[in-house]
Amino acid sequence: MTSTLDVSAARSVAFDLLRSVLARHKTFENAMAIHDGFRRLPARDKGFARLIVATTLRRLGQIDGLLDICIEKPLPKAGDAVRDILRLGTAEMLFLGVAPHASVNSAVTLVESRKLTKFKGLTNAVLRRISRDGGEMLAEFPDICNICGWMLAGWIEAFGEQTAARIATASLAEPPLDISVKENPEGWAEKLGARVLPTGTLRRRFEGPLEGMSGFSDGAWWVQDAAAALPAKLLGDVQDRTVVELCAAPGGKTAQLILAKARLTAVDRSETRLGRLKRNLSRLGLSTNLVTADATKWGPPAPVDAVLLDPPCTSTGTIRRHPDILHSKSWAELTKLTALQDRLLAAAVEMLKPGGRLVYCVCSLQPEEGEHRIAKFVESGVPVDLDPIRADEIGGIVDAITTQGELRTLPHHLGDKGGLDGFFAARLIRT
Repeated sequence: MTSTLDVSAARSVAFDLLRSVLARHKTFENAMAIHDGFRRLPARDKGFARLIVATTLRRLGQIDGLLDICIEKPLPKAGDAVRDILRLGTAEMLFLGVAPHASVNSAVTLVESRKLTKFKGLTNAVLRRISRDGGEMLAEFPDICNICGWMLAGWIEAFGEQTAARIATASLAEPPLDISVKENPEGWAEKLGARVLPTGTLRRRFEGPLEGMSGFSDGAWWVQDAAAALPAKLLGDVQDRTVVELCAAPGGKTAQLILAKARLTAVDRSETRLGRLKRNLSRLGLSTNLVTADATKWGPPAPVDAVLLDPPCTSTGTIRRHPDILHSKSWAELTKLTALQDRLLAAAVEMLKPGGRLVYCVCSLQPEEGEHRIAKFVESGVPVDLDPIRADEIGGIVDAITTQGELRTLPHHLGDKGGLDGFFAARLIRT
């Protein structure tokens, strides 16, 4: 009988995490946060477990296509867990370059340790075939096989088939670590071994826990994707201007606006999320007026100069960082979210003075949440005009400015520098 001590701790935890996401519908981030075994793993094993699961989630369409060829008969219900072990082993061999014998042996041991002994032979046979023929078989399954139908359809509609395919490929890559600093980006780039992107964001590889990096505990910087750092800049000079930030948590844009010396009120309907924002600001040594409220019903005591609205969305632009999005979002949820986005846009305009600026942004690649929302809003007769965004406001990334003057970053933009999250932003002026 195989002892549980013979099981790879990292792979055992990876199996639990994958099951939490796919079978119990938890977010990947939450699954890692609540798994005691994951927290106790050494840093190297923790990184390996996270990478195996993230790769499996990103490549699940391709992996399942291969497994369907290799598994002659449908697995019984009890075989769902076995399929997840096969998925992890396939991801290791085909996408992470792990030696086949290590992946196969570990998978067989894991099957036995989980009291699924009758599937040992199947596991061994399937993974050995994958190790032998998987590379050639993979040619039948392009990267777009990993993107669910409704999501891909939106990309094709908005950007065309070729660009949608590029987005799919770029979305499957392991992302870099992007950092926003309070001051002296060149100096901190040298200290952190990072480079300064044209947008002003610092970028480096993920290596070890953030807490051990220079300046983190001192509150000198925070993690924020380069694309996510652009919308706050589109408000222009906000020094001594009254600004409301709606749906503000977790606080990256809040920190930017505070440092820009805005007279800021940050609003979020969730006390839990606002608590996280407050903790993030505390580490940075920053503070502002925080309000827990439903932004569709709340209003400032007097009209303000600017509003930054980053409403809830499907977050499909962040698949690189949150690959569980490929499996947790749905068309039904998209429909609910667009209705909420419309209500928040209408409320945001009512908060503005005449001539005030509204920046609407979403970390989504779906046109329904970006281009379609703004077009519908402007055409509805609301007292706003579209204020075109210029490339020089976003570090000269010309490809990220649409013909309508809106911001649309795609995962393959700045591809030679590590890419970007997918973001949409539009700037409106209250008439």
